[in-house]
Amino acid sequence: MATEWYVYIVRTARGALYTGVTTDVPRRFKEHQAGAPKGARSLRGKGPLVLAFSSPAGSRSQALRLEWRIKQWPRERKEALVSGSLSLPDVP
Repeated sequence: MATEWYVYIVRTARGALYTGVTTDVPRRFKEHQAGAPKGARSLRGKGPLVLAFSSPAGSRSQALRLEWRIKQWPRERKEALVSGSLSLPDVP
């Protein structure tokens, strides 16, 4: 059976949104919270962090395509996704 990948969004203390992909959201979020060496550089020193959103995204390639699309969105659209007023688009 193929591994399920997830797309997630982390909110920094200043309200910035970071989008990423993983196979294990709780583990990855803990890595971000801990900082070096496994957390994303762009999140280091920007805590406390909040896991604002996560959703299954299918395969690794689907998750990466979805992550890229979300990163292109304006902040308002990302906020709508986090609040639940917008759903994820289908990614082939």
